[in-house]
Amino acid sequence: MTALELLIDFYKNTERQGPGSTSETIKALNLTNINKNHAVKIADIGCGTGAQTITLAQHIKGQIIAVDLFPEFLDKLKLRSEELGFQGKIITLQESMEDLPFDKEEFDIIWSEGAIYNMGFEKGIKKWKKYLKAGAYLCVSEITWITNSRPEEIEAFWNKEYPEIDTAANKIRQLKENGYSSVEYFALSENSWLDNFYTPLEKQFSAFLERHDHSEKAKDILEGHKEEISLYKKYKDYYSYGFYIAKKK
Repeated sequence: MTALELLIDFYKNTERQGPGSTSETIKALNLTNINKNHAVKIADIGCGTGAQTITLAQHIKGQIIAVDLFPEFLDKLKLRSEELGFQGKIITLQESMEDLPFDKEEFDIIWSEGAIYNMGFEKGIKKWKKYLKAGAYLCVSEITWITNSRPEEIEAFWNKEYPEIDTAANKIRQLKENGYSSVEYFALSENSWLDNFYTPLEKQFSAFLERHDHSEKAKDILEGHKEEISLYKKYKDYYSYGFYIAKKK
């Protein structure tokens, strides 16, 4: 298996593929001031296995187009949607977030939790804007420095992993420069990282290695995750995911 195939296998049985929580998804949704009694159309881009997609479906009327590149993730979301009776409310779509088949001004909300980094924050907010109606909302979570200075070790790690990491002030400035007005920003809680993301991942380490005969590629993937988890626990006061709620002008 390739490294990508191993990563997909590692994550396909997890509820979340990044930090987040039900309460923070609801908080971000409430900050949009969308009328929940009206049918709205949402694109959830980079939905993964869809923890936040399900939460959105439980709190809005209308339809959610859940987009991901990997069918293994979408299959998990489809199964959960069927179990909860959301077949008509959640429509899955296997597409790249960089080449979406949507119409101009199709959506009331574009949602993306922990995924926009795959194409880059500024590129994403530029490309996706055309799919939003005038006055519609963009809700994305993005890795963010929560202090203006930080230790060299963690700065070097994240500048290598994701050079677009920046402070909330600079992310909000990018939003404003690209035709959005900022509505609200908040940092995700420590629980969103540890209880909802890293701890469930750690519980899968042994089974993942067994499943792949303790191959070197599988070990490398786990070592990378162990380093990331260790760095978060050491430097969690310096960065988090920031949730950005913005409105198309």
